[in-house]
Amino acid sequence: MEESIAGFKQRGSWGDIVEHGERISRALRDAGVESEAFEAWDEWRPKAHETLGEDVEEKTAEQASISEGPGEREGKGPEEDIKSAGEKLTESYEKVEEGDNDGALQRWQDSIDYATRAADSAGRKAIRTVEDTVYRKVMTQLAPYYFDNELISANIQRSSRGGETEFVFEVNVNDDELKDEVSDRLAEYDDEVDRWHVDTEKQVEAAEAVEGAEFSSPDNEGSSKSTRN
Repeated sequence: MEESIAGFKQRGSWGDIVEHGERISRALRDAGVESEAFEAWDEWRPKAHETLGEDVEEKTAEQASISEGPGEREGKGPEEDIKSAGEKLTESYEKVEEGDNDGALQRWQDSIDYATRAADSAGRKAIRTVEDTVYRKVMTQLAPYYFDNELISANIQRSSRGGETEFVFEVNVNDDELKDEVSDRLAEYDDEVDRWHVDTEKQVEAAEAVEGAEFSSPDNEGSSKSTRN
């Protein structure tokens, strides 16, 4: 592993970068990090049974997409909110006829709120469609697979050297103090553990059957190797 101001970089096989991600997750856990940002990172990081061109790409597209709006978080679609806006507007007219000006104003405001939320949800949905298309068709051809939130910034690149596939996985902890603690813990793992035992079941037989991946079992010597793509 290479360590610099840009983060912790690991070059090697798919198994090597899987271990790299697992070590960093373990270091963050041992440092007491518990947050949605950590869970998002831990979900995104590459797993032994995954592939870069399918699984990690899919997760990158999802995490890069615009966040949900208030209506979406409540499970309400734009059509449903538009219907509610119309109903509140009708109620507003009825309150005016009844002489209840305060009630009419409240229903009118509710109608505006629903209409605004519907427009927000529809706009976000449209943006996501564009984002997904652009990301899948363009960005994956130009940029590495990446992850970014307030806790972690990371990217994976793939290259071929001498007919063999090599991966480069760089992970940066965005808080400097936490980054120093993670660095210390990674050094401790190297000193105390002869061979890192990964947390994720490798599913060796399935991987070999699908993609010809070669992983050493925990009882065998040697580093993990893979030809994941």
